[in-house]
Amino acid sequence: MTLNHVLPPVMLVLSNLFMTLAWYGHLKFTDRPLFLVIVASWTIAFIEYVIAVPANRIGHRVYSAAELKTMQEVITLSVFALFSLVYLKEPITLNHAVGFAFIVIGAGIVFRGPF
Repeated sequence: MTLNHVLPPVMLVLSNLFMTLAWYGHLKFTDRPLFLVIVASWTIAFIEYVIAVPANRIGHRVYSAAELKTMQEVITLSVFALFSLVYLKEPITLNHAVGFAFIVIGAGIVFRGPF
């Protein structure tokens, strides 16, 4: 396994931390004006793009675009689940867990499927 295999998932985890914060971090600050929240979110999202775009460029050397997108979705759900639990203090219900599991199963098919 090369750095081109390892670096993209690591970078995608980091970028997802920023994107999740941009998309959902403001939910604890409902007293702030929406315009201010949008500007703050876009600023945080810019950092996410600075990390995600190179991650996909590097990753495309060894992964297909479909594999990169699948990896991104699983990472997004994983980061979101932890963010929801730790930051938002919202539980992950059985329905959430089962739905997420189906997505992970789908990712397994994309990477090592029987077809």
